Amino acid sequence: MWSDPVVTRYIGGKPSTEQQTWSRITSYAGHWALLGFGYWALEEKSTGSFAGELGFANFRREIASSMRDVPELGWTLASRFHGQGLATEAVRAAVAWGDVRFGPARTVCLIDADNLASIRVAQKSSYEVFEQTIFHERPTLFLARHGSAEIGDVREHA
Repeated sequence: MWSDPVVTRYIGGKPSTEQQTWSRITSYAGHWALLGFGYWALEEKSTGSFAGELGFANFRREIASSMRDVPELGWTLASRFHGQGLATEAVRAAVAWGDVRFGPARTVCLIDADNLASIRVAQKSSYEVFEQTIFHERPTLFLARHGSAEIGDVREHA
């Protein structure tokens, strides 16, 4: 997935090497071990095929202080799963999990300003733009969401 230029178009702009992909995967495992949250692999229910990944992370990015040490939601789908509604379904599930894990705390995401599909996915899960900036030489939107006010109901059913 990470070597597909369609997938990486808005995420760094170029395909990842095998080493970069491996570093990403080990970072995900480290998030779970050290922080108690991280990324999940997505799979297609009917076939069990790998479809992508999503989750929360703290990448300690050297960006705006408003994004530091705040759980950052991210998602990526293999290109053959684009446009099928899977991202919206997966992000909504992750956000529900995040509401239980993080409570009413703020979570954030950053999205390339040209990635209209991901912007729509984030907005469907109540993320709102709070800053526009340049990140990795690309126009980028910072979005934020506060946890659900109905956390007690979610925890009772989790």
